[in-house]
Amino acid sequence: MSIEKDIQSKFRNEYQKTVVNIIYTYNWVMEQNKRFFDKGDITPQQFNILRILRGAGKPLSTLQIRQRMLDKMSDTSRIVDRLVKKNLVSKVTCETDRRLVDVTISESGLSLLEKMDSYNDEMDKQFAGLSEEEATTLNLLLDKLRNSH
Repeated sequence: MSIEKDIQSKFRNEYQKTVVNIIYTYNWVMEQNKRFFDKGDITPQQFNILRILRGAGKPLSTLQIRQRMLDKMSDTSRIVDRLVKKNLVSKVTCETDRRLVDVTISESGLSLLEKMDSYNDEMDKQFAGLSEEEATTLNLLLDKLRNSH
């Protein structure tokens, strides 16, 4: 179904339609994935931080985490504190710079990510209507859009 039919609206040009379509699709994708985050009792931002820490394989400061996050406007420190309360990460004062805090993923955090990794195939199914070539083209277009400013 087209975006016009879904939201029952007309657009003044293709650029406006593109912006609305991206926002609409983002909300659709987030809603589709919400059930996976609910299963892990975490938010998408918390999931993103856990994946960053697992991928780094070493402690990172909150500043380093923020630089790698998808949501650059998030309050990284507060999200990390919530993960500490859930015992999914730990924080210690950085040995080389006492002004910084090193964040490390815990065994519980790694276990949770392993559990969530088992949902990857289910998450991929939401894109079953796209060929791999179409997904590649979409990624190139989205990268181009973000890098055009």
